[in-house]
Amino acid sequence: MAPPLRSIGGVLALLKPDFPDISISKIRFLESEGLISPERAPSGYRRYAVADIERLRYVLTAQKNHYLPLKVIREHLALIDEGHQPPALETPKPQIPASSDDEHRPAKRPLRLSRRELLDASGLPEATLVELERQLVIKPRRGTAFYGRDALTLAVVARKLALFGMDARHLKAIKYSAEREVGLIEAAVAPYSRRQASSRETTVEIMQLVMHAHAALMQAALDK
Repeated sequence: MAPPLRSIGGVLALLKPDFPDISISKIRFLESEGLISPERAPSGYRRYAVADIERLRYVLTAQKNHYLPLKVIREHLALIDEGHQPPALETPKPQIPASSDDEHRPAKRPLRLSRRELLDASGLPEATLVELERQLVIKPRRGTAFYGRDALTLAVVARKLALFGMDARHLKAIKYSAEREVGLIEAAVAPYSRRQASSRETTVEIMQLVMHAHAALMQAALDK
């Protein structure tokens, strides 16, 4: 006997524990984009089979954990529909300036997202993005209308922090703190600025040390 079909409300309740920010409008948006195609009952209501729910879970996971834009997710789903294995989902890691050891490695393709793709990939409400841009926390790449990997990371973080009552003002305070730390790093690197390779290596090393110190000091403060 085939498993019963679920209503959109039932799908929402099923997926809510893993995807707290999911909503009926979000599910309908993904359907309008052609990523899922539930059956329609004679009454017109949507009815979701197990395969529809698993497909939806794949889309939401690719967005939430792997920051993939809808265009890429659509390509993955097309491969699945054709009976092929989609590319493995890999979570992007924070990037740091390349050291001399990385110079001979293939360069990673930079992320280039439109405003709509940034919103879709991060799940961030547009009103929140507008406020983050007003606070200069998120900005398009210099001289373009496109957003890079840092903007996507900040958008995802902003969405998740909002669940704890933290908004653009808090991220602006974090931005100021980061800029002060960058000032310390730049001052430390200044004596090496005439030697480009040494300057790059020193920047990476100092930045990593500062990040470790920052994390340790935050943990120490929380442990008090």
